[in-house]
Amino acid sequence: MPYDDSPPPTRRARPLAVAAALAAVSLTAAGCGGQQSDRPDAAPPRPGADGASPSASSSASASASASGKPLPKGPLTGRTVVIDPGHNPGNRDHTREINEQVDMGTGRKECDTTGTSTNDGYTEARFTLDVSHRLRALLEAEGARVRLTHDADRPFGPCVDERARIGNEAKADAVVSVHADGSAVGNRGFHVILPARVKGGGADTTPIVKSSADLGARIAGHFARTTGSAPSNYVGGKTGLDTRDDLGGLNLSTVPKVFVECGNMRDPEDAALLTSESWRQKAAQGMADGVSSYLKGWGTARGLPHLSARDYG
Repeated sequence: MPYDDSPPPTRRARPLAVAAALAAVSLTAAGCGGQQSDRPDAAPPRPGADGASPSASSSASASASASGKPLPKGPLTGRTVVIDPGHNPGNRDHTREINEQVDMGTGRKECDTTGTSTNDGYTEARFTLDVSHRLRALLEAEGARVRLTHDADRPFGPCVDERARIGNEAKADAVVSVHADGSAVGNRGFHVILPARVKGGGADTTPIVKSSADLGARIAGHFARTTGSAPSNYVGGKTGLDTRDDLGGLNLSTVPKVFVECGNMRDPEDAALLTSESWRQKAAQGMADGVSSYLKGWGTARGLPHLSARDYG
């Protein structure tokens, strides 16, 4: 499916200056984590797996891209990444179905929601698909096998439990759920949502808490550096990271997974970024760089300085 290159309802310009302090967030430390595979074209073992057994996805077929063309050999050859575009453009026409309660591991919750939109009507579902397509192309260019949980190719959903199941069954090395927030005017910036340690019912995130935190910290650092956007000023104490135990898509995951809230669609300044095609490409690049850093095992997210609004001009 092609990128959504048509102009959103309104575009507003905003400079994307990044202060020099962001250089400290660079995650390309020398050396690779883990032991190198015998395969010359394979990525090293996944870092931060929390003692879990290695992902079986390294032996899965990685020969074809979304377009059906052979994947190039690259640093992510043998890796599987699942991208979860938040919501679905068809959800608004299926409110009864998406309000059905489904299992979220520790209780029950609605299947899905319609998502938010800018004041000018640019929907979160449209945004997440566009960014997900861009992210897929970037990761495939590095050799990763990429799967989307949906591509607006179904009437609604998937429900939150199915979204988790898709990543689990793919034995994904990383799962990224792409979103945009809908908060009050003046609440600005991005944040990455990490799974809390949850154990009960059908949920047990214990094996993925640390690896997901590593994945999330790398995405947050690269996202800030690439987009010039500051971490959220209303969630996560200006670190760009938030931990939650009420999201079925995280609670039911058995593989490293995070949600990325790219900005606040209800704030005019953030909306100007989210509706910009060039900024969306930067957002996808920041996420791709974070995922790539995590899968390559470059350096470590531990000890990185917390992102702060002080780092931004």
